[in-house]
Amino acid sequence: MAKRRVVDVTAEADMTPMIDMVFQLIAFFMVLLNFAEDAQDQRIRLPASELAKPPEGPTESPLNLQLTKDGNVLFNGDEIPVGGMKPYLLREAQVLQRTGRSPDQAHVIIRADGSTPTGKVQELIRSCQENHFEKFSLRARQEKALP
Repeated sequence: MAKRRVVDVTAEADMTPMIDMVFQLIAFFMVLLNFAEDAQDQRIRLPASELAKPPEGPTESPLNLQLTKDGNVLFNGDEIPVGGMKPYLLREAQVLQRTGRSPDQAHVIIRADGSTPTGKVQELIRSCQENHFEKFSLRARQEKALP
């Protein structure tokens, strides 16, 4: 009888490409989450309204302005008094014009704290209008309908 040789064949998969792909996906989702949270600040407590409804869809050229209860605007990581917004709005209008769009096509989204005086919201809208921004949306928290 002939002796059979036992050959131990084991195959190992190279996990390097899979690990690389997982790290790329993690990095992608971290960047994506940071952009999504940039438009909202937890210091802003939106007022409740029965008439509030969610946005119908994404807006073209949105400009997010968040107004604190102290009357300051949170914009691009800075806290700016409402009266000091004109240079920032002018710069945004110039950036839009360089990209072939006009400020009147941009959509200004104002998220004002519920305790913010109405006059500050009006002053912010007036500053935007002086820089040729014409489309505005005010955000509010939707109240749940009572049964």
